[in-house]
Amino acid sequence: MKEFNFERLIAWQKARVLSKEMYLLTHDFPKEELYAITSQIRRSAVSIACNLAEGSSRLHSKDAARFYEIAYSSAIELLNLIIISKDFSWITEDSYTDIRVKIRELSLMINHLHSAKLKSS
Repeated sequence: MKEFNFERLIAWQKARVLSKEMYLLTHDFPKEELYAITSQIRRSAVSIACNLAEGSSRLHSKDAARFYEIAYSSAIELLNLIIISKDFSWITEDSYTDIRVKIRELSLMINHLHSAKLKSS
């Protein structure tokens, strides 16, 4: 089976894993939050992977850079939601720290992709 460019991106691979982790993490969130913060956490995590995939398919560097910028913004949104979740004691301090480290690592990778595309335009 042919592998697409985005599947080879380490950032996309990490974003894919993070998406799954966010679905598992939010499984036990309060049910009244299902259509609020739970949904927003899941959507922002999936958005990171989706925008990395879409950016990798763009023919023009500036177009690709824009999608990487959106992926970065989604990572920051996810971090904000994780901080709020910790404030409500929906996640443990250990989970918070682990996720924060993963988002930091992923955001650095996305920044490198973004910078590389801007330099090549």
